[in-house]
Amino acid sequence: MATTSDHGARVGRRWLWGMAATVAVALAIVFPEPAASTLWFVLSGFVSVAPLVIPGMLLSAWVAASGVGGHLSDKFSRNRTAAVVTASAIGAVTPVCGVTVLPLMTGLLGAGVPLAPVMAFWLSSPVTDPAMIAATAALLGIEMAVAKTLAAFLIGLFGGAVVAVLARRRWVAAPLRPGVSTCAGGACEAAPDVVWAIWRDPARRRHFLVDLRSMTGLILLCLTPAFAAEHLLAQFLAPDALAAYVGADSRWAVPLAVFVGAPAYLDGYAALPLTRSLMDHGMSPGAALAFLVSGGVVSIWGAMAIAPVLRLRPFLLYLALAVAGSLAAGYLYDLIV
Repeated sequence: MATTSDHGARVGRRWLWGMAATVAVALAIVFPEPAASTLWFVLSGFVSVAPLVIPGMLLSAWVAASGVGGHLSDKFSRNRTAAVVTASAIGAVTPVCGVTVLPLMTGLLGAGVPLAPVMAFWLSSPVTDPAMIAATAALLGIEMAVAKTLAAFLIGLFGGAVVAVLARRRWVAAPLRPGVSTCAGGACEAAPDVVWAIWRDPARRRHFLVDLRSMTGLILLCLTPAFAAEHLLAQFLAPDALAAYVGADSRWAVPLAVFVGAPAYLDGYAALPLTRSLMDHGMSPGAALAFLVSGGVVSIWGAMAIAPVLRLRPFLLYLALAVAGSLAAGYLYDLIV
C-alpha cells in the first residue's frame, strides 16, 4: 500500500517535471538555437551512458526485489570488527543512499546494533551503488568509478573503526535522541527470505518493476538538467577558468571541493556531468573525487534528516568523519594519480 510519503514524493516529482517542461518550452521559444543544441547534447549524453547505466539500474532493482537488503541487520550483529568491514563493503555497493537509509539505520540502533557498523554503513552507502558505479564509469572513466567505490568503502571503514574505539562512551552506546522510534520504517520486522529467481514470484516481479520505473524516472529527472548544465557551462565558462582554484597546482583544491560539495549538494547523478565539465576546465582528479564523495556523504538534506534522530555528539561525529574521509580521499587520489 502506498504511504503518504510515497504519494508526496510522486506529487513532488510530477511538479518538478511540469516546472522543467514549462521552463524548457519558454527557453526554446525565446532562444531557439541554443535550446536546439542543448537538446541534442542531452540526447547524445543519454545515448552514450545507456550501455553502462541500464545494467546498473537492473542490478539495483534486483537487489531490492530479491530481499538481499533485508538481511543486513544479521551482518551487523556479528563480531564488531567483521561487522564494520562487512557494513562498509555492503554500503559501498548497496542501492540505498541519503535519506532513504534513515529508517533502517534508526531501527538497527534501536534494536541494539552497535553504532560502529551502523556508522560504517551510514557513511559508505550514500556515495555510490551499482547504478552510480556504472554512470560514473560512463561519464568520468573506470578509474574514477573504482576510486569512488574504494573511497566509499574506506570512509565507512575509517568511520566504523573510530566509533569502535569510542564504543565505551555513553553517548556512543546510546546515540538516538530520547523518544525516537526504535522500529522506524518497519526495520524491526522479520526480513523476507532471499529469492534469487525473482521472476517466479509475482509480488517480487512487481517490486522489481516499480523500483526500476522509479530509478528510471530519477535518472531522467536528474541527468536531463545536468547534461544541459554541462553543455551551457562549456559554452560560457572560459577554459582553465577554475584551474587556479581547484587545479592540480592549488593547495586549496581538495578542501574547496569538499566544503563546496558538502553544503551545496548535487544529486549524485546530476553531479557527474558537472564534474566532467569542471575536470575539462582544470579541476584536479583528487578535487573531483572529493567533490563527488563529500556531496554524497555530507549532503545538506541528509544532515537535516539525521540531526533530529541522533544526539548532538554522534551527529557531529558523523559530520567530522564524513568531512575528514572526503578530504583524505581527495588528497590520496591526487598523490596516486
